[in-house]
Amino acid sequence: MNIESLIIPLIILLIITYGAVKGVKVYECFIEGAKDGISICLRIFPYLLAMIFAITILRESKGLDYIIKIVNPFVKYIGLPGEVVPLVLIKPLSGSGALGTFTDIIKNYGADGYIGRIASVIMGSTETIFYTLTVYFGAVGIKKIRHTLWAAIIADITAIITAIIVINNIFY
Repeated sequence: MNIESLIIPLIILLIITYGAVKGVKVYECFIEGAKDGISICLRIFPYLLAMIFAITILRESKGLDYIIKIVNPFVKYIGLPGEVVPLVLIKPLSGSGALGTFTDIIKNYGADGYIGRIASVIMGSTETIFYTLTVYFGAVGIKKIRHTLWAAIIADITAIITAIIVINNIFY
C-alpha cells in the first residue's frame, strides 16, 4: 500500500481526533453540515439547470459556430489559433463543456504542439465566469453583480493574452 492512498483517511482521522480533543461533537457537526449542503444544492439547482439549458441551446443551434466565424479574424490578429476559439468561448459558460472541447483539441492537435499548449494554458488559467456568477451569486440571493462580471471578463482576456505570450516566449 502506498502512502498516497493513506493521505485522505489520515486527514479525516486527524480532523476527528482534533475535534474530539477540543470537545466538539464531530458526528453531529457532520450531520448538520450535510443538511446545510443539501439545502444549498436545492437552492442552486434552478440556476444550474438554466445555465446547462442555455449552453445546450447555444451548441445545438450552431450559434457557437456562427460566433466563431465572426471572431476568427480578430483572434488570428492577436496570435490565438482559430482551433482554440471554441474553448475560449465555452470556458466562461461551462466547465464540462470546456473540458469536452479541450479534449477534442488535444485529441486532434496533440498536447505538445502550439495549439495544444495554448489550449492547456487557457484551460488552466481561465474561469467559468457565467456559471460561477449564476450558481454562487444566485445561491446567496445576490441580484446586482456590479463590477464582478467585467472584472472576471478582463481577467479571462488577460489570461488568454498571457497564454499566447508565454507559449510564444517559452516554446517558439
